[in-house]
Amino acid sequence: MWLTWRAAMERALYGDNGFYLRERPSGHFRTSVGASPLFAEAILTVLMRLDEKLGRPEPLDLVDIGAGDGALSAGVLALAEPGLRKRLRVTAVDLSSRPAELPEAIAWSHTTPPAITGLVIANEWLDNIPFDVAEQTPDGPRLVLVDTETGDERLGPPPDEEDLRWMERWWPLRAVGQRAELGRSRCAAWAGVIGRLVHGQAIAIDYAHPVDNRPARGTLTGYRDGSVVAPIPDGTCDITAHVALDACAEAGERAGAISTTLSTQRDILRSLGVTGTRPSLDLARTDPPAYLRALARASQEAELIDAEGLGAFGWLSQLR
Repeated sequence: MWLTWRAAMERALYGDNGFYLRERPSGHFRTSVGASPLFAEAILTVLMRLDEKLGRPEPLDLVDIGAGDGALSAGVLALAEPGLRKRLRVTAVDLSSRPAELPEAIAWSHTTPPAITGLVIANEWLDNIPFDVAEQTPDGPRLVLVDTETGDERLGPPPDEEDLRWMERWWPLRAVGQRAELGRSRCAAWAGVIGRLVHGQAIAIDYAHPVDNRPARGTLTGYRDGSVVAPIPDGTCDITAHVALDACAEAGERAGAISTTLSTQRDILRSLGVTGTRPSLDLARTDPPAYLRALARASQEAELIDAEGLGAFGWLSQLR
């Protein structure tokens, strides 16, 4: 069946028996949440700082969009001190079924709450929002169609006017053969999150690229069982692509965000005290068990801020 990439992804990932309706992300690729409980610790620090800024509201929302198995929500809830935990209203948002082991205190929802006062975390969510692909031809951009069974491609009709305007602003194609991954659907999804934020902060975390350095052929990729595979939209693998977070930032501002920060996971986590600094060898001599614990922690921190790995994730943070 020949479909646009957006329609093919929607069908493969979220249609009847779609990949994300039956699979958990942790089974197919490594995330910051799965790499270390220190990630949840860092998110708790962000939440606590926001709580003070908001005047310690009750309830204080924590909304985890694209929650997967709910590990981030559960980790933050477990680490919170009792007074904060009592005020927390934690909602994990995912289209899959509720994990059996998820704490009862965490609400499980297929949709984002309509009114949020607190923190929204969308960790590797926007990269799975379906999108169309356009390729530049001698006659202008054309949508790329894909065979849902084989992954073969062919050119289809031109993009619509709204996508053409988005491309000209955010992913201009200057040479025949160049491709753009049309992020208008992701911008709309992020604007929808900001629109639900009454007071608080929303953070999107994803691999990203800026408007002045878009990849000439895009970043469309498949993952299955921890390995990179061909992105065939037949429902057997995750299909993902990096995100134009700068475009999402502008969409968030149009939706009401009043402050925007675009950074990297490495820089943000280092500002939160995640440095990867190894313990002194003196500690190994005076307290070997403590040294081993500190060394293990430093190793986990180093993975989270690795500039060539998880540390390269983009962080889009917006306040409202």
